[in-house]
Amino acid sequence: MLSSEEEKIIRRFQEQFDLNFRDQSLLITAFKHRSYLNISNEQREASNERLEFLGDAVLDLVVTQFLYEKFPKRTEGQLSKIKSILVSKPVLAEIASQLSLGDLILINRGEEKTGGRKRHSILSDTFEAIVGAIYLDMGMTQAGDFIRSTLLSKFKSIIQRELYTNYKSLLLEHIQSRYSDLPEYRVIQEMGPDHDKSFMVVVKIRGKEIGRGQGKSKKVAEQEAAKEALRKIGFNNFDQISD
Repeated sequence: MLSSEEEKIIRRFQEQFDLNFRDQSLLITAFKHRSYLNISNEQREASNERLEFLGDAVLDLVVTQFLYEKFPKRTEGQLSKIKSILVSKPVLAEIASQLSLGDLILINRGEEKTGGRKRHSILSDTFEAIVGAIYLDMGMTQAGDFIRSTLLSKFKSIIQRELYTNYKSLLLEHIQSRYSDLPEYRVIQEMGPDHDKSFMVVVKIRGKEIGRGQGKSKKVAEQEAAKEALRKIGFNNFDQISD
């Protein structure tokens, strides 16, 4: 007999995603954090960890195929970079949070009190476990449809946002693969009053300027400089990603 919490999982999930599990225990297990086993007196194998392991592999395959078909001119390295962002814990946790999956996770009182329902690791693991459960119950087509509708439908905004915050990392990675030197950032101009300053930053490699950028903080200006440098040296950024 299902508990009220388990009935809520079945009802909410079916209503939200229009997916009807033949084996409802798989869906319940997908939401079962290992801390909950202390309450239910079940073995650790009854948690969602095994489904998470499976879902991680399914997710990896679906995302890889999607990117392979979406970007026929991207290199293996570029595709790997995009994939690593899409399947990262922060991104999966964000998707799970947007879908309100945290409300359904089965956890014990201790995890509840310490914010377990909002913890990135728990949310992302639950998302992967759900993918694994769908795959086992309905097959790859349904699992792929779930991933595409919940995650890949938002890939453009995710990639553009994440790459923006990592332009410096991308530039560093690009430079280090070709030179022994590191990019050097320098503020060349400060503009405006103290309460509303803007900064102009240049980035150089071996003393040669390769990009410059402006922003309301030094960090933002450095990111803009790195972004321009990537364009100049021929690295295709993803501002022009198509839907």
